[in-house]
Amino acid sequence: MIGTLVNVLTILLGTFIGVAVGSKISNKTRTLITDALGLVTFISGASACAALWNSSYVKAVGSGKPILITLGALLIGGVLGSLLRIEERLDRVGERLKLRFASEGDSDFVTGFVTASLIFVIGPMAILGSISDGLGNGNELLILKSIMDGFAAIAFAAALGWGVAASALSVLIYQGAWSAVGAILGSVLQDYQIDAITGVGGLLLIGIGLKLLNIRSIAIGDMLPALFIAPILATVVTTVL
Repeated sequence: MIGTLVNVLTILLGTFIGVAVGSKISNKTRTLITDALGLVTFISGASACAALWNSSYVKAVGSGKPILITLGALLIGGVLGSLLRIEERLDRVGERLKLRFASEGDSDFVTGFVTASLIFVIGPMAILGSISDGLGNGNELLILKSIMDGFAAIAFAAALGWGVAASALSVLIYQGAWSAVGAILGSVLQDYQIDAITGVGGLLLIGIGLKLLNIRSIAIGDMLPALFIAPILATVVTTVL
């Protein structure tokens, strides 16, 4: 959990710095920062999607199957997330935190919390780094992720305020859970299963990028179960089909 705790601290520090300088940044510049983050998030998502074509993944499930697995994971995960109202519940958590901590009129609190939470927890580094940390194999990946998240938190907080700090709680819970998986189950996940998760996470990141760029608002929160459905489907394909 050391790597995750460092990640939490860098997010909090980045948020403090971002809020401190945020008042000195014009609305035009804030919009530019958000657009830049949207573009980088878009590119990060596209890069993660490359896992769908990894030779180990294709060899394990068969040619053309990674796309079908990803589609199935998104559809099943999206339906489950919608039934569980994950997006709505995330918004409610943000609203409660806003009432407790945010100043009156801070309309960006929920947006900052939800957006930063999704960006900081989705991606191969969060999963791989946490599992490696849980296994006791080192936390170098999470330290690198912490540095990246710290700088991202500065930019997000400058544009969206204190809601970004609340996302540290999401990171603590999510990465802590993956660290527990690594510690209890050992190295259970195969390379192709990680690729399945990474590919789905990449598409979710692209969806976040579209939202940040105000191109289309997608209920990414409701699709989060797809991250857990993807390796299950991949395993079924390798054992049954």
